[in-house]
Amino acid sequence: KQKKRHMGDTKHFCPVSLKENFVLYPGLQEHAAKYKEKIYYFSTSEYRDKFLKNPEEYVAHKEPLQAPPLRVCLLGIHGAGKSTCARQIADKLGIFHIQFEEYLQELILPKTKKKVGPSSDEDREDDNKIPEELEDFSQTMTKTETEKSKQEVELTEEEEAIKANLVDNMELPPEVLDKIVPDWWKKEPFRSTGFILDGFPRTSDEARYLSERGLCPDVAVYIQVEEDDILGRLFPLRLKEWKDKRHKKKEYKKMLKELKAKKRV
Repeated sequence: KQKKRHMGDTKHFCPVSLKENFVLYPGLQEHAAKYKEKIYYFSTSEYRDKFLKNPEEYVAHKEPLQAPPLRVCLLGIHGAGKSTCARQIADKLGIFHIQFEEYLQELILPKTKKKVGPSSDEDREDDNKIPEELEDFSQTMTKTETEKSKQEVELTEEEEAIKANLVDNMELPPEVLDKIVPDWWKKEPFRSTGFILDGFPRTSDEARYLSERGLCPDVAVYIQVEEDDILGRLFPLRLKEWKDKRHKKKEYKKMLKELKAKKRV
């Protein structure tokens, strides 16, 4: 009880991280300082020195310091049910649901015109099996329009890195992550509302990135699911996709037949 009475307003969290980054970052005993008979802990020695230069900027006055909203990282392998759980949690707590892979898709969708990745590649392979005659009949683009569409597909280095991540699971470099991830902690409406981040971080390097940038989630949840449960969840969906593709091929054949009939007339 005596220790609690003498702790600073932010308890064992760094008051400078809270004030400047709106993050509850645990302080360390080796970076402690005393102010008005209260002990404050800091995440770094630099933050401790910054506090000591102007402590009144970082302590509570008439009202208690405002705590940041809840930030959750939800992890698990593909098919574990992360997105389903994340949507339910987000609705219940009134926070944002950020599906990391979908967010990356949206960033490059204006140029790619379609989602990229292993499942999308499978779709393209099936599309390539459409008879070439159908493509000849249905082709309506002029040479100028074709060149224009090719120009629109040209991606920046940042967009190429995002595409490589989605297609080949290549890790995003820190300079690309810097343009995406910190906004969820530092910019509105996420800053004041909170979020559940679904599917990030996925590797130790990505977790280290969050730590180095001082982007601390309040909770990290890993969903562990039996392999049979994952197969049971994903197989019906894959079967439906296969049936849809078969139906699509039948429609293409029907369209080709109609186009040939029109040409004869």
